[in-house]
Amino acid sequence: MAFTAKDVKDLREMTGVGMMDCKKALAASDGDMEKAIAYLREKGLAAAQKKAGRIAAEGMAYATVIDNAGIVVEVNAETDFVAKNEKFVEFVKGVAEAVAANNPSDLEALMESNYPGTELTVRQQQQEMVLVIGENINVRRFIRYADGVNVPYIHAGGKIGVNVNMSVEGVDNMDAVIELGKDIAMQIAAMRPQYLDAASVDAGELEKEKEIQMAKAMEENKAKKIPEEKALKIAENMVKGRINKFYEEICLLNQPYVKENKISVDRHVQQVAKELGGIIKINGFTRFEKGEGMEKKQDNFAEEIANMVK
Repeated sequence: MAFTAKDVKDLREMTGVGMMDCKKALAASDGDMEKAIAYLREKGLAAAQKKAGRIAAEGMAYATVIDNAGIVVEVNAETDFVAKNEKFVEFVKGVAEAVAANNPSDLEALMESNYPGTELTVRQQQQEMVLVIGENINVRRFIRYADGVNVPYIHAGGKIGVNVNMSVEGVDNMDAVIELGKDIAMQIAAMRPQYLDAASVDAGELEKEKEIQMAKAMEENKAKKIPEEKALKIAENMVKGRINKFYEEICLLNQPYVKENKISVDRHVQQVAKELGGIIKINGFTRFEKGEGMEKKQDNFAEEIANMVK
């Protein structure tokens, strides 16, 4: 019995198994759908569908530059040692290439775009990797910088991926610019800034911080038994200083530069630009940390051993 591309698609949707294995199953079963499903189950391949529900909070954050575009991606798997698997690393790099080549508008568009070097989509290639690796695998997020000078940095073999995006004018020594970008990227990896500068801070978050600091300052002044009217004026000045400190903690350009903490990152960039005889501006950055904000799998080894000896 012959089978069509639609049959392959239907079988893939029914089992969660990769397209190539579905084609093999249908070929081995003369196009009979029920026999193809049985074939996949016998081969242990249909288990890929079950894997899709398992927690994947490990994996790899990856940063690179492809055709001048700065790319950062995060691809998750279930266990941390998968990041060292050569096939998994190749898949992650392929996802970055897909982002660079296809310029997808969002994650769904990326998943339906072509995976480089194949006739598959990124989603289909991901399903193939589930079968090859034996774990649930998910492309979680990506960012693409099309313009400017992009400098990537990968920390601890893929624990953190960073891209720094800069505008550069009148500078001939691009090696020095790249070195600056690497230093800034390492600062971002270590110090976890949330925003570029004070102007970038979310208005709601800023107001909440001011309220917290005002209440704290008034309590401190109350403990000192300062009259309320005077305490309010003192508290307002205290809040201004504390908000500046708040900016130093969460804004990249306001942070003390880690290699010379007597100056800010912004001041350091200006100094380097002056030395190089041009203009350098940090336009933005992205920092992805693998599994950030996700539920982590909690292994119960006692339970696992008990199940093994049943």
